[in-house]
Amino acid sequence: MKLHNVTDIDKFFKVVDSCEGKVELVTGQGDRLNLKSTLTQYVALAKVFSDGKIPEMELVCYEKSDVTKFMEYMLNA
Repeated sequence: MKLHNVTDIDKFFKVVDSCEGKVELVTGQGDRLNLKSTLTQYVALAKVFSDGKIPEMELVCYEKSDVTKFMEYMLNA
């Protein structure tokens, strides 16, 4: 799933933390990074602080209920 214009990174990571299964960020080169990892979250925050927002990111959720959480997040963003 692709998310666009993520600007509230704290709210985004609250959704990540509430997920039951794995949530991975897919890089432009196809690498998959575990978003539940603190190190990966710091890398994502560095991107936000350098640009002010994340225009697009691709996520892979392994639990269907987790996909629903991100869809609700984007509807309320």
